[in-house]
Amino acid sequence: MAASSHFSLVKWYMDCVTDAGEVAIVYSARVRWRGIRLAYSNLIWMDGAAVKSQSSMNGAKIRRDGQQILVASPQLDMQGQWSARAAPVERTVYACESGSVVWNCLQPAASVSLSVGENKLAGAGYAECLTLTLPPWQLPLRHLQWGRFVSDAGAFTSDAVTWIDWKGPYALSVAVHNGRNHEGASISTAVVAWDGGKLRMEEPLALRAGRLGSTVLPAAPALSRIFPHSLFNIEEKKWRSRGILETPDHQSRGWVIHETVDWSPD
Repeated sequence: MAASSHFSLVKWYMDCVTDAGEVAIVYSARVRWRGIRLAYSNLIWMDGAAVKSQSSMNGAKIRRDGQQILVASPQLDMQGQWSARAAPVERTVYACESGSVVWNCLQPAASVSLSVGENKLAGAGYAECLTLTLPPWQLPLRHLQWGRFVSDAGAFTSDAVTWIDWKGPYALSVAVHNGRNHEGASISTAVVAWDGGKLRMEEPLALRAGRLGSTVLPAAPALSRIFPHSLFNIEEKKWRSRGILETPDHQSRGWVIHETVDWSPD
């Protein structure tokens, strides 16, 4: 294995959910390791009731312009604009002598306009950028829950909640509500609760489920030639759910995108 300092992964995640619950999720990643540079992008979207996925061994073109993020991928026939509705949040999720995981939530809540082929979507969304300088198979991680809630665009009170529940030799459980960290939050696939707030998730719709080897690898065979095979045995489950947020002074509703990852690359 090359020294972990030679590893770099920059992964963008952006999403949009319309008022009716139509979903589009954009991933774009660039990897540098052992002198090799690779890019990858993936689009998950709903075409009517069907959930579809398309991938490319090209990264999306991403440009930040003030409070906006502009994204385009000719290979995926997609382009969109994310306009911030909330202040960014940044945190070093994990760090050791060999590297770190830095989570930069650029837009905990956003107004999004997006086109996928002939389909036009507009709704509430989210955008983040994750930077790893430690190979993922070296992380002290066995089970991860992540998710985000954004209140409806027309809601009187605007709410944004993001959470991370990291379990393994290293542990972290935090929910961020409107920019405020709540350490030690209680997190499950149905409820996220912290002192002063509770988010319930209902009517989950599966967006993707399976091992990375079956969901990512078929569209990115080059990755299998440089990454350990065990990485593609990681199990991922991703949902879109209705969200109801309750705090002592108000209630808001919106859509949730959330996932679990069983990380056992031994």
